[in-house]
Amino acid sequence: MNVRIGIDLGGTNVRVGLVDEQWNILNLIQEPTEAEKGHNYTIEKMKAMIEQIKDGKSIKGIGIGAPGPLDFKKGIILSPPNLPGWDEIPLVKIFEDHYSVPVHLNNDANVAGLAEAVAGSGVGSESVYYMTVSTGIGGAFIIDKQLFNGANGYTGEIGNMIIEPNGYKHNNLNQGSFEGLASGTSIGRRAYEQFGIKGGAKNVFFLAEQGDQHAQIVIDDTVNYLAMGIANIAHVVNPQIFIVGGGVMESKPFILAPLQEKVKEYVYPQLASSIKIVPTTLGGHAGVIGAAMLVK
Repeated sequence: MNVRIGIDLGGTNVRVGLVDEQWNILNLIQEPTEAEKGHNYTIEKMKAMIEQIKDGKSIKGIGIGAPGPLDFKKGIILSPPNLPGWDEIPLVKIFEDHYSVPVHLNNDANVAGLAEAVAGSGVGSESVYYMTVSTGIGGAFIIDKQLFNGANGYTGEIGNMIIEPNGYKHNNLNQGSFEGLASGTSIGRRAYEQFGIKGGAKNVFFLAEQGDQHAQIVIDDTVNYLAMGIANIAHVVNPQIFIVGGGVMESKPFILAPLQEKVKEYVYPQLASSIKIVPTTLGGHAGVIGAAMLVK
């Protein structure tokens, strides 16, 4: 049996799975990343997790999904904000030298999107655009079950796309960026600034469920911003299907159907009827499965 290791490296947790050729997770473990203890500490933890998960089995290779920025061609982590101190870390070389098997690295949103395209909600679709809406916003474009990375790996960095030129300046992104307006973080910020609603996005959706009109306004604005972003993507790459996941989509009854309708207002009439937006199906397993898929 050809088995692979898939690693989902996040700022809070690292998950390691043993994945078979049919993309079934045979075994899975999760540990805190403890990024504050430095990259060497976390890398040694990842090695120990691999040893535990493979249990003496021969593995075909290792795939790693990690936060950006990174250089997927050289296999280097480039100082991601949620992995402080991980500056120019040659992660692929470290694991290849240790295990003597092929090791591949890509953006966490990219690998999750790959998993959904190949084994999740995108099964049967030739072109898939995956979008995650959570603390931030990320994306991935998959054509014929292959990731389209772009020249430098930035194809899915839709969070920096400008939606409102004079809008909010979020972190180091463009003023009025997609992430600055439509992410879960933004939902909480706008709710507090406009209406004094505390408790972040989760509380906004809770209040809307109770009939709070102010919370509903915030959600309606969010749907509008998301629709603008999806319309922009649709006009550039025209995917067969959009798959939307992330923490915000846990409240999909408030988002999905209105979003499907709102997007139609921002695209050519001829395109409107063909745009299909669906939720994810693999959930938290997508990162591990997609990372394993990097191993050919």
